[in-house]
Amino acid sequence: MEQQTKTSGRALGAALKPRQLTMMGLGSAIGAGLFIGSGAGIQAAGPAVLISYLVAGTLIILVMWALGEMAAANPDSGAFSVYTAKAYGPVAGATVGWLWWLQLVVVIAAEALGAAGLLATIFPALPVWLMAFVFIVVLTAVNLTSVKNFGEFEFWFALLKVAAIVGFLLVGAALLFGWLPGVQSPGLANFTGAGFAPDGFAGIATALFVVAFAFGGTEIVSVAAAETAEPARSVKKAVRTVLWRILVFYIGAIFIIAAVVPVGSAGLKSPFAAVLDAAGMPGAATAITLVAVAALLSALNANLYGASRMAYSLAERGEAPRLLASVSKARVPVVAVLASVAFGVVTVVLELAFPEKVLPVLLNIVGSTCLLVWTSALLAQLALRLRADREGTALPLRMPGFPWLTVVGLVILAAIFTVGFIGEDSRPQLLSTFALVALLAVANWLHHRNGKVPGGVVASERDKQPVLID
Repeated sequence: MEQQTKTSGRALGAALKPRQLTMMGLGSAIGAGLFIGSGAGIQAAGPAVLISYLVAGTLIILVMWALGEMAAANPDSGAFSVYTAKAYGPVAGATVGWLWWLQLVVVIAAEALGAAGLLATIFPALPVWLMAFVFIVVLTAVNLTSVKNFGEFEFWFALLKVAAIVGFLLVGAALLFGWLPGVQSPGLANFTGAGFAPDGFAGIATALFVVAFAFGGTEIVSVAAAETAEPARSVKKAVRTVLWRILVFYIGAIFIIAAVVPVGSAGLKSPFAAVLDAAGMPGAATAITLVAVAALLSALNANLYGASRMAYSLAERGEAPRLLASVSKARVPVVAVLASVAFGVVTVVLELAFPEKVLPVLLNIVGSTCLLVWTSALLAQLALRLRADREGTALPLRMPGFPWLTVVGLVILAAIFTVGFIGEDSRPQLLSTFALVALLAVANWLHHRNGKVPGGVVASERDKQPVLID
C-alpha cells in the first residue's frame, strides 16, 4: 500500500523517489533564466558577473540548507508557509503561502506563452495560442494522474537540461583550450584589465539583483519532500548533491560565456547559442531554443505542482476554501490543481487578447516574491532552530555554521533588496511586491480575526480531515 505522509500532507501520497527529488532540485534551478537570461548579467557586470553568481549561489546554498533542515524534521506540503506559521504565527505563514501561490500561477501563464513563442520561431506555422493551451492541458493531465507521474516527467525534464549543460561545458572547454579543429581559441582576453569589471562594483551589484532570480524555484524541493517515502533521507541527499552541482553548472557555464562572448555583443541575447556558433557547431540556435522550451515546460510542470500543494496546505489549515483540500483516489489534490491552472489559463487568454498589457503587469507585481520567500525561510529556520536547541530537540539534518551562516544569508538578501531599491528599473517591482504582501497580510489578519475561511466556513479540527473524491 502506498505510504502517506504524516504531516499536513497526510492525505497525499508518498510516491516520489529520492532520485526524482534530487533531479527536481537540480532541474528547478536550471531554467530559461540560465539558457537565455544569463546574458543580461554579463551585460551589466562583464566577466565580473562571476562574483555576482558566486554570491547568489552562496545565498541559495544557505536557503536550501535552512529549508532542508526544516523539511527533514517536519515534511509538509506547505513547507516554508507552515514553518513561518510555526515561527511567527498563522497570519505570517498564510501570507507567505498565498504570496508564493500567486507567483506560481502567474508564472505558469508566462511559461506556457514563452515556450509556445520560442517553438514558433522554429515552427512558425504553429499558432502560439494553440501550443500554449496544449502545453497547459498536457501538463495538467500529468499533475492530475499521480505524483509518481509528475516526478518521472520532472526527472526526465531535468536530465535533459543537465545533459545540455554538460555538453555545453565540454564544447566550451574544448573551444577555450583550442582543441576544436579549424577554430581559434578566444583565450581569456575578456578577463584581463579593465574589461573584467567595466562598471566596477556598481555593475557587480546590479548584476547581483539580476542573477539572484536565476536560482528561483529551488524552494520547491521543500514542498515535494512531503510526498517522498523517506523525507528525511531524501531531503538530505537532495540538499547535499544539488548544491555543488548547481554551482558547477552555473559557474562553469557563465565562465565559458564570459570568456567567449564580449560585453556589448549582440550574442548576449542568446549566450549559449553564441558560444556554440563560435565553436562552429551547426544548428546551435535551434538546439538551444529546444532546450529552452524544455526548460520552460519543466518549470511549468513543477510550478503547477507547487501551486497545487500550497493551495492544498492552505485549505487544510483553514486558510483557504475547504474544497481545495479534496484529494482523489490517487492522492492528488485535484481541485487545487484545477484552481491553480485555471488562473494561468485566464491570464493566457487575457494576454492573447490584450498583448503586453496583462502579463507584464502581473509579473511585475510578483517579480520579487522569491526573495521574500527565501527571507521567510531563513527567518523561520533561525527561530525554529533556536527553539529546538533550547528544548533539546534532535534534528535529522542540521544546517552547519548556525546561526552565523543563517545571518550571512539574511545579510546577502538585505544587500539584494538595497540594490533593488536603488535601481530605478527594479524599484517599482519591489514596491509592487511589497504592496501585495501588505494586502495579503491585512486580508489574512481579517480572516483570522473573524475565525472563518474565505468561503465563510469556520475552520475546526473536524474540517481539517482529508476529503476524498472519486
